[in-house]
Amino acid sequence: MNFPFFIARRYLFSKKSTHAINVISGISIIGVAVATMALVVTLSVFNGFHDLVASFFTSFDPQLKVVPLKGKTVAADDPILTQIRQLPQIDVATECVEDQALAVYRGRQAMVMVKGVDDNFDELTHIGEILIGDGEFSLHAADMDYGILGIRLAEQLATGYTYDRPMKIYAPRREGQFDMANPTDAFEEDELYSPGVLFNVKQARYDKNYIITSIAFARRIFGQQGMLSSLELRLKPGSNFEAVKSEIKTLCADKFAVKDRYEQQDDTFKIMKIEKFIAYIFLTFILMVACFNIIGSLSMLIIDKKDDVVTLRNLGASDKQIVRIFLFEGRMISAIGAVLGILLGLLLCWLQQQFGLVALGSTSGSFVVSAYPVSVHPEDIILIFITVLVVGFLSVWYPVRYFAKRLLA
Repeated sequence: MNFPFFIARRYLFSKKSTHAINVISGISIIGVAVATMALVVTLSVFNGFHDLVASFFTSFDPQLKVVPLKGKTVAADDPILTQIRQLPQIDVATECVEDQALAVYRGRQAMVMVKGVDDNFDELTHIGEILIGDGEFSLHAADMDYGILGIRLAEQLATGYTYDRPMKIYAPRREGQFDMANPTDAFEEDELYSPGVLFNVKQARYDKNYIITSIAFARRIFGQQGMLSSLELRLKPGSNFEAVKSEIKTLCADKFAVKDRYEQQDDTFKIMKIEKFIAYIFLTFILMVACFNIIGSLSMLIIDKKDDVVTLRNLGASDKQIVRIFLFEGRMISAIGAVLGILLGLLLCWLQQQFGLVALGSTSGSFVVSAYPVSVHPEDIILIFITVLVVGFLSVWYPVRYFAKRLLA
């Protein structure tokens, strides 16, 4: 058995001559445990929001999206895109044309993002799961083009689920000459009709700005005949996602970018990761403050065990071994606090998941979820445990060596 560890364990659990030392040791463990628990709960809440946002995006965004690196659009019959469509792992491929326009309905107007897609868009995504209204997913009928609005955009334009008159869409004319005396001549104008449904992604970026329509309409109003702004893909079930993505990237070379769902929302998830990292740093500083209690506990223990140190030296223990005894003492306090804190944190996370103890607001329906979402990731638990051990070791290393050397001098 490791001699310093054996003695340190005896010192930790044995009764000291001064009861205050036991109390301070207990306070040290509680302080580390509370800081550790805070790390577990906070990071798990950030994970919960991350997973919640990701679940919303998957109803609208494709598995993979191929976009040109230069310019907004590219020819739909580009040889590289043709090769991608012909890959055996591709189940659904949808051409998209997306650009800004002005929507006007009954005197109300809004700048919108018109997204023109193929008829198989409902097969590409899970948009059918987020449609609300009396109609169904449809992009056109006969010579009419339908426009499916986001729910917040519908509120802004006061259309309701079904708008009973055509919605005017205006986009800047890209080619040809126009009459400067007539400003409207500089715009392409077209109409969209209601299919009787709206979509509700529960994300303002989409719900407040997007209109989904047929790609023919988008190409016509934006002057992009034969072009596309993105090729959106869905893989066959059982396909190796990373392998297919890598293969498509190889085909695209330096002409196209290939983005998965997280990369399509890179800004949103990057901000969330930064916020989580900052929270981790702040709580680690709090953990460092909690570890100062360990220093006080160890300094009092070193003084209390002064006679024992003399005995150990007489029995042949080296100065290095004696220093390691008190270092092990500090590490054990950190480790016990870490384990207790992680267990308490996991218990709180479980209670929040099951019973929603901490609500987001007092008004029902004000938020997407009623209580703070929580998701425990094993890698976070491992990171927290290592962090507590490292911070605990670093916080006691110099003080223990300093006090021990003075005691052994």
